[in-house]
Amino acid sequence: MKRPLEFSHDFLEEVLDNDSVALDATMGKGNDTVFLAKQSRRIYAFDVQEEALEKTRQRLVIEGLTNVDLILDGHENLDHYVREPLRAAIFNLGYLPSADKSIITKPHTTLQAIEKVLDRLEVGGRLAIMVYYGHEGGEMEKDVVLNFVRQLDQKAYTVMLYQALNQINTPPFLVMVEKLTSF
Repeated sequence: MKRPLEFSHDFLEEVLDNDSVALDATMGKGNDTVFLAKQSRRIYAFDVQEEALEKTRQRLVIEGLTNVDLILDGHENLDHYVREPLRAAIFNLGYLPSADKSIITKPHTTLQAIEKVLDRLEVGGRLAIMVYYGHEGGEMEKDVVLNFVRQLDQKAYTVMLYQALNQINTPPFLVMVEKLTSF
């Protein structure tokens, strides 16, 4: 059985190709950015921490990937940078592992970013949201995200949840959204 993060990559990989534009809304250590860059023409990757940007830059250099715009800014500002339609996007909510745990994604900025991604998502495009909520503020963000995606019009979006049901200690889970129509 696949872990939610592995499943998120499978979910996005199904729609990515050499013409795709994708977004990593929370670059962290660069794992998702590198994954997307290997599958797509262009990637926009966001983080608010210089440490995340540097770790990601190092990974991209090692992999020889040059199709990524690394952006030191909050994902809620993606509309200042992304002008083209997106085929895929991924969020990893929470904090940067092995870094300052007080710097976390916030419900209101995450929701703003998700709304902007959905506006830019191509028909057939996909959004993967990894929800890590075992930290202060995480439960509130989890609730905001779930409440929002539950209310998406079923004629315009399919929304699925992939999560472990018998695990303790707030295991992360995956929210998957596919855009069905442009209204």
